[in-house]
Amino acid sequence: MGQQEKVATSLAGAVGEEISASLAPVDAELERRYPGDPGTRQPVHTVYVPGDVFDAGTIRSWGDQALAALDEHAPDAASFARVLGLTDDLAEPVYGRVRAKLEREPIEDLRVDFEDGYGNRTDAEEDEAAARAARLIAEAYEQGTAAPYMGIRMKCMEAPVRARGIRTLDVFLSGLMEAGGLPDGLVLTLPKVTYPEQVTAMVRLLEAFEKARGLTPGRIGFEIQIETSQSILAADGTAAVARMIQAAEDRATGLHYGTFDYSACLGVSAAHQASDHPAADHAKAVMQVAAAGTGVRVSDGSTNVLPVGPTAKVHDAWRLHYGLTRRALARAYYQGWDMHPGHIPTRYAAVFAFYREGFEQAAGRLARYVNRAGGDVMDEPATAKALSGYLLRGLDCGALDNGEVARLTGLTRTDLESFSAPRRGDLTASAQ
Repeated sequence: MGQQEKVATSLAGAVGEEISASLAPVDAELERRYPGDPGTRQPVHTVYVPGDVFDAGTIRSWGDQALAALDEHAPDAASFARVLGLTDDLAEPVYGRVRAKLEREPIEDLRVDFEDGYGNRTDAEEDEAAARAARLIAEAYEQGTAAPYMGIRMKCMEAPVRARGIRTLDVFLSGLMEAGGLPDGLVLTLPKVTYPEQVTAMVRLLEAFEKARGLTPGRIGFEIQIETSQSILAADGTAAVARMIQAAEDRATGLHYGTFDYSACLGVSAAHQASDHPAADHAKAVMQVAAAGTGVRVSDGSTNVLPVGPTAKVHDAWRLHYGLTRRALARAYYQGWDMHPGHIPTRYAAVFAFYREGFEQAAGRLARYVNRAGGDVMDEPATAKALSGYLLRGLDCGALDNGEVARLTGLTRTDLESFSAPRRGDLTASAQ
């Protein structure tokens, strides 16, 4: 034992107490505005189906069409790997998991579209389609055939279509309530948001519905679709999207980037409207920073290049979609849109390859962190959170299995969840 150090202080205890009291409002504000990730599953994609096209067989039909595309254009792991440039060690695991996913759960998130994909119809037609969507979704959840997440995209809050959007939402939600209640996987999308006041209007609308139906206040959340330049940069130079999250009053669940409307809003020519355009990168970076720590998830947009036609053309479209998806994943955009059944094989291939490529390294780093074993990388609590979050996302989508994760980390899913969503104070204490 060495010599015991003499500890000297100069400040009275009241100083610290006064500082703590002065920062109490800030502490409360941090907890309220930045609660962290909700810890729930985030789907890897959203599929949009027009309201007049959606039916009871839509999800299975998309899966079957995706499998048929593989059978025709990449009937085995080797041919699929050649198209996408997968390494030999990934070819079989990725291809096998893609086919299994298409058979088991081809769509993770489905939105019945009453906006651009549906267009303007008579009121009677849209009423009928909205009521039908509610009935079919309720039946799908009751029968166990639903996607994990399902809902509608209504028309926006702009004056020409506002009343129609409000009525469609009312018809749809009322139909679900009549059929037994709102499913846990319900998701609503508010498109073409330009001003925070439109988000506030959506909040007031949902409050009124909850009150009318005796629901718990705050039960219904919604996604905000970012499709206009004004949603990123307001007239006063502030980040409007950050104000939109605040205006949602804790109801916002996601920010979804609209590739083509946003690009057109900035004057990008049709040939260059893509999710990797510099304008798209800027918008998504602002969305990502605005949403960080709030519990609101960010979703990338889509590509409109469809994998249809002769095999060579399908392969070109697959390579494009795979590359864009991998690019988004590296930038922490863990969700995107898919516009065609032929996109699903490359969506899952990109997601599965992303998680399987980094699996062993991430598992090893987390195990060393937990066991304080050291290594060639010095990780901190924030990195442990990222590593566990990476593994959990891989488990949720089917890229990884519980057994292999437990074998390499020595951790259960509950253990991973405890790392992935620590409280703010826990992070601070762990770093000291």
